[in-house]
Amino acid sequence: MENRVTVSICGEDYTLVAEEAPSYIQKIGGYVDNKLSELLENSKVGRSDAAVLTAVNIADELFKEREAMDKLRAQVKEYIDEAARARSEASELKRELFKLQNSGKR
Repeated sequence: MENRVTVSICGEDYTLVAEEAPSYIQKIGGYVDNKLSELLENSKVGRSDAAVLTAVNIADELFKEREAMDKLRAQVKEYIDEAARARSEASELKRELFKLQNSGKR
């Protein structure tokens, strides 16, 4: 279901249409508004340039987060592989122990 949500960014109202919850859309709009307002307060650029710079900054955040996520995925995969090797080794040791215990009973 599509939701129509009006968000205020840099004093302008924008109606966004999305399938996400209105609270999520408001959160996104607020984030963009904060980033844009922060850039406008701290620099001497016009709104158009500030919008482009804000988009670039948010894209930079996105790419860095994706890179961090990829590293975490690789680390988790390494941990899973390590755990599988440890389980295999534990099973082998259990088999050896069972053999030793049974050979001593004879």
